[in-house]
Amino acid sequence: MSVGDGIGCSVCEMDTQAAPHSILAVKRVLYVQNLVGSLLFVDRNLPEDKMQPVLVQRIGMCSTMAITTTLFNGIGMGLAATFVLVGSNLVISLLRNIIPDKVRIPAFIVVICTFVTMVQMLMQAYFEALYDSLGLFIPLIVVNCIILARAEAFASKNKPLASVMDGLGMGIGFTLAITVIGCIRELFGSGTLFGMQVMGAGYEPMLILVLAPGGFIVFGLVLGIANIIMEKTAAKKAEKEVVEG
Repeated sequence: MSVGDGIGCSVCEMDTQAAPHSILAVKRVLYVQNLVGSLLFVDRNLPEDKMQPVLVQRIGMCSTMAITTTLFNGIGMGLAATFVLVGSNLVISLLRNIIPDKVRIPAFIVVICTFVTMVQMLMQAYFEALYDSLGLFIPLIVVNCIILARAEAFASKNKPLASVMDGLGMGIGFTLAITVIGCIRELFGSGTLFGMQVMGAGYEPMLILVLAPGGFIVFGLVLGIANIIMEKTAAKKAEKEVVEG
């Protein structure tokens, strides 16, 4: 509403004063959606690119399959990817009006490489066991689809705070997914958690779960459970809307 519409100056002044508060409220909702939507996968009404990166968008599959042989690896890779996501999203958002469109992808990769190098050096200095376990997959974070996708689809088009929230949500969502998969594979494939025996001396491990086929088997099971939860939640929500309507 504006003065030119001829509605009345007093109403227009009230609307003008209320507008900044409305904008702030909308921004808060978007920030929360960026964070929560990527952690959870139970609301089909959210845009798909705001939802769980592994279990809904099915991106970042290489590291999901390769390094989730143990719970320790899953947590370590997830936290490393989260750090890179948050840092690269922030920098790319700050530079979004400076980076020429024609060279944006190489520029994004340079920014991502910088944060991956920082993670690799910190991990080698302070978490040598994790560094040795993850090995080649640490530098391969550079080409993780989740990181480059969020840089291109979100950080390069949005302000820094929203981009940080997006990176944090996607990173934690990725961490949760690969932690669950790593936990299942280690528990039933080795009978251990964090290297400690928890299944008893008489347990015979299902060794296939810690091999390459086991990654696909466990991922398929977790994905199936996630789909069942999504369908049941969507059905309950639709039923509730019909009753209330």
